[in-house]
Amino acid sequence: MKAEIISIGRELLMGETVDTNASFLAKQMPLLGIDLVWVSQVGDVQSQIVEVLQRAWGRSDLILTTGGLGPTGDDLTRESVAELMKEEMVLVPELEAALRQRFLSFGMQQMPETNLKQCMVIPHAKAIPNAQGTAPGWWIESEGRILVCMPGPPREMMYVWENEVRERLQGRSGRVIMARTWKTSGYSEAAVGEMSFPLFPNDNPSLGVYAKPDGIHLQLKVTADAASEARRMLSEGEAKIIRAFGNTIWGTDDDTLEMAVGKLLITSGKTLGVIEDYTGGYLTTNLTAVPDSQIFFTCGAVVKTDKAKIALGVPASSVAKGPVSAEVAVAMAEAARERFAADVGIGVTGMGAGQTNGTVHYAICDGNIREAMVRPRSKERLATTILFELRKLLLG
Repeated sequence: MKAEIISIGRELLMGETVDTNASFLAKQMPLLGIDLVWVSQVGDVQSQIVEVLQRAWGRSDLILTTGGLGPTGDDLTRESVAELMKEEMVLVPELEAALRQRFLSFGMQQMPETNLKQCMVIPHAKAIPNAQGTAPGWWIESEGRILVCMPGPPREMMYVWENEVRERLQGRSGRVIMARTWKTSGYSEAAVGEMSFPLFPNDNPSLGVYAKPDGIHLQLKVTADAASEARRMLSEGEAKIIRAFGNTIWGTDDDTLEMAVGKLLITSGKTLGVIEDYTGGYLTTNLTAVPDSQIFFTCGAVVKTDKAKIALGVPASSVAKGPVSAEVAVAMAEAARERFAADVGIGVTGMGAGQTNGTVHYAICDGNIREAMVRPRSKERLATTILFELRKLLLG
């Protein structure tokens, strides 16, 4: 079964709203054995919506739309689908009564008459209940195709999907699709491609290689007639990838780098303390979000002044030479280790007075010292760099 997602709304094209609906639905497709092939965005112009729908109707077995089901004049999904199907919309008394009762439950005695358009359907459409909002969805089956229209607000869309739509689609595809992602460090995107694509020369399993802020990701997708066969194919593919990349694989699927580092710290029985300036608490926030972080994380401090650094144990003589230096970063890492009773300390300092080009120094101390100077593009990128270096240290 080939699927297509159409996100409807001018705000998406203007960049005012991020299309989280399409991302959410895309992740749901493999779980149902459905092959997502196209994703489109279109504004609130009926002729354009109809054009996109006609194209989808000609090439997809399942079409999912989000947005355009509101009561205002620019909510045109119903009208566009009616034009696609060449059918007239009619008011459904049961939907009207339910909607008027809903407005009463809001404490509103009068429902705006414009909301009546949300109570209309075409002959081919069945209304999909929406307990989270005023806009019912539409379910249409015709000519061997399924068209599902869902509301645009993410909370409503996810509720409708999880409580009304997903179960109706379960088992429709007759195929099982499974996917897994492996996350690597230490190689460029091109190098990962050269190492991995020869391992999977055919379309099934199919491989994708993606450059991400936390390294290069490999995603393997398999399609089979049964779940047991899909799991076997995925397991065989995993063995090939692990043989090729070894310890450069730091996580899979939803793993984060801080989760991977946290597991290594717990496994090794080591604890961590952090004193950070430039990163402004980014390291501490991410590491303490890891489950069971209390096992490995002793303390984190954000310091922005020379006095604060000195108060935590950084020698005043080092700070006097310049607060942004390798010497200060090392002293901060040693202070984090000693003051916070940790096995490993991290110190980060940067962007001080007189510094140019965004110079940042960081150090990791576990008795020995690892230190580096970098010019990161962002705090997030620097934090990722530091966590990769910490991972290398923990792996020996």
